[in-house]
Amino acid sequence: MLSAGMDASVIQCAWCGDEVEADDGFRAYEPAGERRAVFCRLEHVIPWAIQGAHWEAGTMSEPPSLDEGARTCSQCGAALGEAHVLLVRHRGEHRVADGFCSVDHLNEWAKAGGRWR
Repeated sequence: MLSAGMDASVIQCAWCGDEVEADDGFRAYEPAGERRAVFCRLEHVIPWAIQGAHWEAGTMSEPPSLDEGARTCSQCGAALGEAHVLLVRHRGEHRVADGFCSVDHLNEWAKAGGRWR
């Protein structure tokens, strides 16, 4: 989330409001609905999802290849449909994407430790 009067390069965590650097944190996208959310830590996805997944309007700022590469849900393995959620980990210049059937599956995956379960 961007705060009024802030530089566009300053992004805030959707859960705690802390600043998130452009090359760090997690970005969640719902490409079909043109919605997104930013998190400083994976753990912040959990309370955000539990309390209703408050998205902000906006298109995906990642290369389209990241969304196209996510073909199955990282939680259940089902093929992703048009309406899905994409979570992208920013670590320096690297981007690691995981796709999900829904925010619920994203939440369950994050609760289990994400890729490091």
